[in-house]
Amino acid sequence: MTGLLQRNVLLLLGAQLVFVAGSSMTVTMGGIVGSRLAPDPTLATLPVSLMVLGTALGTVPASLLMQRLGRRLGFALAAVLAATAVQVAAAALRSETFTLYCLSTAMTGFTLAFSQQFRFAAAESVAPERAGQAISFILLGSIGGAFVGPELVASGERLAPGNAFLGAVEGAFYLFLIAVALLLAMARTDAASASASAGAARPLGEIVREPLFLLAVAAGVVGQGVMVFIMTATPVSMHVMDGHDLATTAGVIRAHVLAMYVPSLVSGLLIARFGERTLMLWGVAALLATLAFGLSGRAVMHYTSALVLLGVGWNFLFVGGTTLLVKSYRPSERYRAQAVNEAAVFGTSATGSLLAGTLLMSLGWMPLLLSTLPVLVLMGLAAFRLRAAPLPRLA
Repeated sequence: MTGLLQRNVLLLLGAQLVFVAGSSMTVTMGGIVGSRLAPDPTLATLPVSLMVLGTALGTVPASLLMQRLGRRLGFALAAVLAATAVQVAAAALRSETFTLYCLSTAMTGFTLAFSQQFRFAAAESVAPERAGQAISFILLGSIGGAFVGPELVASGERLAPGNAFLGAVEGAFYLFLIAVALLLAMARTDAASASASAGAARPLGEIVREPLFLLAVAAGVVGQGVMVFIMTATPVSMHVMDGHDLATTAGVIRAHVLAMYVPSLVSGLLIARFGERTLMLWGVAALLATLAFGLSGRAVMHYTSALVLLGVGWNFLFVGGTTLLVKSYRPSERYRAQAVNEAAVFGTSATGSLLAGTLLMSLGWMPLLLSTLPVLVLMGLAAFRLRAAPLPRLA
């Protein structure tokens, strides 16, 4: 990456940190706030689920808006909306209004649909063979967010004495203002956009029939879906049901989010050495190990081990799937292909998040974990079967 594109990727890296901080903050506190404000205990995880649902609903509009306005303006508008969302959350916490808090998390989720496209913007900035490294580089920005988000919750009392959660969202507001400035500072890449439009676009039906395109989408669906399903339930299981304190719960979520992104230091290199489909198989193995540790007990060490492995498994499936995805369509097809992928990935994760609270409250932690086993086995079999399939010819 040189000059213009390097600058843009670095700015995207900073924006990624902010958006991950906002989402990890919401994951850490959302279920706990929900348990305090919801009229029914089974609705405790609804705020986090609505964040995921908001992301799912925002995927197609985000892709269409990017196609019309470009990456720079679309990303900046999303950061403005995210800053507005945390102000709505602050109003909800002051008034102790559950529906208003749910609205704020849904708005936050909608903005995350835009931030998910940071990785596509990075991949489009480099040669195709370096796409995996560019995607991994952007995800490294999430390491800072993994620290900052839960830390906002843990230290929120200092920002707003008497209401730690209010302090957390007020801190997030200023972070999103910084993100607006970073994204507006991105330089336009008109030349890159023009070259990306070259080549005849195939019908969408032909694109989605490609076996490797389907495998790439499946990797994102399974990785994101299983991760969100288990992650959404964890704070409630730990803090509300098992009595672990808030700081310990925040620490486990912090470790999980770090484990999601720290592997990005090497996942791009692993793809270059072993291929994205091998990385997917390793991701499935890590998620199966998640279940093993989660089923072995409910002490802090069990939660921590399971959530760390959950993060690693997500990273390998998500990075591997995204890298394979950008190799399975023509540049002129990118917005439609990306919209299909994002809608499938985040639609599934939204469903999983919505089901997590009900299943946790009605059946418990261990049945929730076991319910993910069949889909993990199917994902592993699909990746193994197509591990050596040639990439589609896109000329």
